[in-house]
Amino acid sequence: MGTPELISPRSPRVVAARRLAKRNFRSKDRLFIAEGPQAVREAAEHRSGSGEPTLVELFTTVEAAERYDGIVDAARAAGARVHYADAAVLAEVSQTVTPQGLVGVCRFLDSPFEEVLAARPKLVAVLAHVRDPGNAGTVLRCADAAGADAVVLTDASVDPYNPKSVRASVGSLFHLPVVVGVPVERAVAGLKSAGVRILAADGAGQDDLDDELDAGTMGGPTAWVFGNEAWGLPEETRALADAVVRVPIHGKAESLNLATAAAVCLYASARAQRPRTSV
Repeated sequence: MGTPELISPRSPRVVAARRLAKRNFRSKDRLFIAEGPQAVREAAEHRSGSGEPTLVELFTTVEAAERYDGIVDAARAAGARVHYADAAVLAEVSQTVTPQGLVGVCRFLDSPFEEVLAARPKLVAVLAHVRDPGNAGTVLRCADAAGADAVVLTDASVDPYNPKSVRASVGSLFHLPVVVGVPVERAVAGLKSAGVRILAADGAGQDDLDDELDAGTMGGPTAWVFGNEAWGLPEETRALADAVVRVPIHGKAESLNLATAAAVCLYASARAQRPRTSV
């Protein structure tokens, strides 16, 4: 088999992929970039609720296509167009300093909020006023690992399709329903109507996470609301919650960062919701 023809740097497909670095073009095209073998593999395997494949296009170097031939085959099986490119073109459509040779163009996969509510979720992470894309992606990854049923990003939070957020999720973006752009008031009201208890995570919260666990109050359906990395949750958002809970600091650390606090809270709920087994 001969060397595949390489796509031109001036190709309309390269230009279209390159512009997805900007949020307004992502929103207009409802497409985003997923980079690296893990994310592209997840995208190739993912389908929407209607069965539509998520992966639309794949840009790959010849060397990467040989190294990850199974992923390239999966992309083709999903109906994605595969473009061979040199390293310079990959660098143009990539958002990393050292591209791994695989860059996928994916359809948006956010879920309607009403569908999440209809599924009667037991554990939800709500990102209110979270602005750092790396933190958003990491919290999404933590929610996935803890077995959460959905992640909701309010209209005041970062775009989960930001390349940094996609990378930080390490594929978890493709694993659970993600709701985007819901006002925090609507998110809280909808979850409450679905029988979900709302806990706001805040370092200055009146309630202690350890006390909540000891009291046995965390076994029911729960949504954790996480705030801005620098200043936490505004008073009007805290007022919407059923309780404002702090993660106790048992040592001398000044505080926990957002992603670490989210992991602690989500895993605490996951443990409390686990059925107890008799010995």
